[in-house]
Amino acid sequence: MVSIPWADSYMGQIRELAGDRVLMFIAARAVLRDDQGRVLLIQRSDNGHWALPAGAMELGESIEQCAIREVQEETGLDARVVTPYALYSGPDYTFTNMWGHTYQHMVAGFRVDEWDGELQRVTDESLDAAWVDLADPPFPIPGTVTRTVDDLVEFESTGRFVLK
Repeated sequence: MVSIPWADSYMGQIRELAGDRVLMFIAARAVLRDDQGRVLLIQRSDNGHWALPAGAMELGESIEQCAIREVQEETGLDARVVTPYALYSGPDYTFTNMWGHTYQHMVAGFRVDEWDGELQRVTDESLDAAWVDLADPPFPIPGTVTRTVDDLVEFESTGRFVLK
């Protein structure tokens, strides 16, 4: 699957129209774990940071479809079964990116329960991909990775959907 160029994406088009104002950014983030408990991370092509597969929802898709598409675009894997477990929103999730664009995020966290295919370490959106033990993470890695995985562990132990 070829990823959508930023300028053609919904967020790219809205950013062009809105200029510098703060925009709402609806996205999905996916956690894949292997049999050894390692987490699949990608090294993002835009900033070089290691991150979970994630990205913005496009018009005409559900948030679940967004998570599945982002996994495919960034890893080459086909997510077959996903479970939503967290929603991150509100002013604490407002960020300015490296291009000076500010977004208030609303991000749904998904656990990928089943997938198939061959891991592609390099894609249009990733410089590398690896199964990582978070006790010894690669650098640089944003705090959202460990917080998202910690929230998944909380969900699995309590059965309560995480809202932050």
